[in-house]
Amino acid sequence: MTENNNMEAIMGLIINGGNAKSFAFEAIRAAKSGDFIQANAKLAEADQALHAAHNSQTAMLTSEAQGETQTITLLTVHSQDHLMNAITFRDLAGEMVELYQRLKDQK
Repeated sequence: MTENNNMEAIMGLIINGGNAKSFAFEAIRAAKSGDFIQANAKLAEADQALHAAHNSQTAMLTSEAQGETQTITLLTVHSQDHLMNAITFRDLAGEMVELYQRLKDQK
């Protein structure tokens, strides 16, 4: 993987991870206001962004598995942090949307 391709993959993790987290947060806000159609749509958008981030990460891992040495920079570590946080936040958002739905159903 060229340095330019590696930077594109890193930025793909940061951008798509950040987008996924934002969509997940929007899902929580929508559920909190009782709009579960919007909440589920935002969770789906978060999933799409995570899929794109995963593709970027897979490109990096595949390159390294093929013997291409990767230079690990602070930006690389930052990009992985973004992805991990986005995945965790998405999982929690899904649970919160479900919880808000249950609360609404109990009323």
